[in-house]
Order: sequence, then structure tokens, then C-alpha cells
Amino acid sequence: IRNLRFRQRTGRVIAQFPILELSMLSPNFLELPKAAAMALLRLFFVAQCLFMAAASPVLAAPKAEPWQRWTAHDPASALVVDHGAWQRFLEAYVVGGDDGVNRVAYGRIPAKDKAMLEGYIDRLAAVPVSNLGRAEQFAFWINLYNALTLKVVLDHYPVASIRDIDISPGLLADGPWGKKLLEVERLPVSLDDIEHRILRPIWKDPRIHYVVNCAAISCPNLPATAFTAANAKALLNAAARAYVNHRRGASIDNGRLIVSSIYDWYMADFGGGVEGVLDHLRRYAEADLKARLRGITGIAGDVFDWALNEARWTPRGLSPGGGPLSLQTPRLGGADPLLPSTLRR
Repeated sequence: IRNLRFRQRTGRVIAQFPILELSMLSPNFLELPKAAAMALLRLFFVAQCLFMAAASPVLAAPKAEPWQRWTAHDPASALVVDHGAWQRFLEAYVVGGDDGVNRVAYGRIPAKDKAMLEGYIDRLAAVPVSNLGRAEQFAFWINLYNALTLKVVLDHYPVASIRDIDISPGLLADGPWGKKLLEVERLPVSLDDIEHRILRPIWKDPRIHYVVNCAAISCPNLPATAFTAANAKALLNAAARAYVNHRRGASIDNGRLIVSSIYDWYMADFGGGVEGVLDHLRRYAEADLKARLRGITGIAGDVFDWALNEARWTPRGLSPGGGPLSLQTPRLGGADPLLPSTLRR
């Protein structure tokens, strides 16, 4: 018996489980009565099946299955949700790095601002979502998803990865996505519900993947602007262009296209196949990437780094009233050290 360490392509260990190697069986095992030996083999077979179940979230993403309850809306509604508190929070703690990655200064958020975030989420939970217009609902669910994700990380901080926050129900559950985190219109709702039962199946827009943030380095950026009915289209397009043209989204080396694992996990949302993914990339690619995509007919591989999207800094010359901090941007994917940015309050 030895421990099998199951890894993603990124190399991050996501599970460890004992497996049976017949070549390593001791003579004592071979001397067991047949019934006992078979019982032990069945036990290990079940154990390995459980291991494969634990690994399955890495191999397949949840399907988009509509929660019909949330298709209700009021096309004539003039109700507008106030996302001002979320905007102020984003302005204070989302840091745009010189590497094009937005990070969050989790370790710098004081109790009063954590309370402000919780208050904002509580107010969203009290909104009569079914009475909103469709565009207002879209902004509501995007902002709620991102605010909840950030709160979950803060509730368990410090943590190396959001996948280490194993609060979802089920013995083999991974991460926080399956846990019911709040009630909306008296219905318990989880992050999985918002993404896979509301946003994806109701709006059917692949750009949603670029604006729901999973608090990981390889995830598309946490938008630094709160969504509203008025700015949603522009933010969706900007997020798609930013990710597709960043090395997290797509990179080509020696004629080999490597893409984010998002395009593998959610290929159904990007046209249902490799050609659909390629068409999507070409649609949002800027001139340099678009030229390099010419002649590319396949995808050589996909990668994803689940490390926390945390902004780290060292205080340098802080004024008595606070002032700027020098942000030390971590390496991304083993690249060269990146130049420091500035975190301002």
C-alpha cells in the first residue's frame, strides 16, 4: 500500500489516498483465507472509487441547469439596486498589478470594512429579485457572487487557496462552492447555484466566466467596478478582451496553443468543441494574438493555478495618515519577478 498523490496539471496536490499495488503485497496477505483476501480487495476497490469521486471535480465542471424559480422577472420594473458599498470596497482593496492581474489585499481589510461587506451582502439578500428587470438581476447576481466569494476567503483567511476552504456539504466535497451561504427570497443559495443554476443557464453568455471571480491567480480578474444594468455590456466585453489577451487565457509558444482550463471545463459554453473555443479566442483577440492564432487548429494543453489572488505588500515610507504602500507582486506561473505596483487607499 502506498499513498497516491493526485495532482492537477498545475502540480497542486488536491487529494491523497492509499492505493493497492499487487506487486507489493506481503507474503502474509497471500496466506490469508480466500474470503478474507477477497474482502480486503473489495475494500480497496471501494476506497479507490471514492478517490476517483474526490478527484472528479477537477475533471468535470458542473453543468448549466436552470433553477426555474429565478427565471421570474419584471420587464417593466424601475427598481434599481444600490451597489455603492461594493464599489467603495473594490476601490479600497482590489489592486491591479503590473502583470495585468487584479489581486485583493485580504490581509489589510479591517473589521469595520469586513462589517461593511457583510452589511452589503445582507442588503442584497433582502432585495426582491423577482421584481427586478432582467438587466438589473444580472448585475445583482454577478455582484453577489463576487462579494460572497470575497467574504468566504476573509472568513477563513489566511489560506493558500480557496480550494482549501472545504465547507461544502459531503464527505468528498471540495472548496466552498456547494455550501448554502445565504437566503434570497427565503431560498438558501450557494455559489454553485448562482453560477451554474442562475447565471449560466438563464443568460447563456460565455463572458460570464470572465466576471465571476474564484479568488485564484488563474481566474479572470475580480472586476474593480461594481456591475450595474448600465455598465454590464461594457464590463463583459472588457473582461473578455483582458483575459483572452493575457497569458492566463491563451499563450502560443512554438506554434503550440496553451489555454486556461476554463475553456476545457466549460467548453460547452464556448461553442461545444475546440473549434468553438478557437472562434471565441479569435473574436476577442487583439492584433498580435489574432495573427498568431492564424493556422492554429488545435489546443495543445490547458493550465490553471489555484493559488489565492492575494496582494502582498511591504510598508515603505508610510505617512502618519496612511498613504501608499509598495505592493510586492508575486510571480505568476514561474515567470520573471514583476515590478512592484502601488496600493492606494
